[in-house]
Amino acid sequence: MPQSLSRAALHLTFSTQDRRKTFVMQEMRDATAAYITGVLKNRGCPVMRIAVASEHIHILFLLSRTETIADTVAAAKRESSGWIVKQEWARMNPSFAQFHWQKGYAIFSVSSSKIDDVSTYIENQMEHHKRVTFQDEYRAFLKRHEVDFDEKYVWE
Repeated sequence: MPQSLSRAALHLTFSTQDRRKTFVMQEMRDATAAYITGVLKNRGCPVMRIAVASEHIHILFLLSRTETIADTVAAAKRESSGWIVKQEWARMNPSFAQFHWQKGYAIFSVSSSKIDDVSTYIENQMEHHKRVTFQDEYRAFLKRHEVDFDEKYVWE
């Protein structure tokens, strides 16, 4: 019987629009992580590790064999944005009135041998960002993965 099989682990990261430090309470970060985990699971893309920081998110997940990266990311951003603005903690905070994720994103393939390392890295985001800004981290990822980028457009 013919089969089409895949196991593509991906590390996705993107920020809030204009890198606004929006997710200031742990409750917000946990709820948003849980919601996005559900969105991806429903698309056949199980999350292996997720962390929401004050102004950005990291997700390690397995891409479904039938989904595209662009469609998966668009769904996660679109569905979570709509959900976020309806939350009580969002309605009480003016910074959520026009909440959006940034237009772009960065996504990188993760070798099976590096999944534990990336998972640990994502798990330690709050501690990591006491020393390194999201923008510096993002630039470092792009350079490490040899992704050409234009600083003028990378933050949209």
